[in-house]
Amino acid sequence: MAGTETTRCNLTAFRKATRRVSQLYDAILAPSGLRGTQRAILVRIARSESLAMGELAAAMVLDRTALTHNLKPLQRDGLVSVVTDKDDRRSRRVRLTKRGEAALAESHDAWRRAQQQFETAFGAKQAADLRQTLEMIAALDFGEVSPAA
Repeated sequence: MAGTETTRCNLTAFRKATRRVSQLYDAILAPSGLRGTQRAILVRIARSESLAMGELAAAMVLDRTALTHNLKPLQRDGLVSVVTDKDDRRSRRVRLTKRGEAALAESHDAWRRAQQQFETAFGAKQAADLRQTLEMIAALDFGEVSPAA
């Protein structure tokens, strides 16, 4: 029973796949000093002049605590800055610094190698289909999620 439950568990399958792909990207990106998750955050910030923390958290499908945890090393290394919003002092905005722009540019070739290695192993068409499916899953609304009674 337990073996069957594990093999049918969506979460277990997602987590195993995520860890495997993260290992690939992190290993190839290591010389750049960035992890895959950090590079993904930098890419998202680079698409805008600046983002409110809430906007960035929503775009990355992270809660604010997890986002803050992920931003700390990027701030420490001078890759991003977090500033108070000039229009709403309660809100903070995240910006890519010049150093962050440089780190993102320097990591691009490594990221492309990771992409290529994944697509070579998995198949380019399957990778494209997988990305589309994963984006659909990320956009799902599961309704109000609360612990079972």
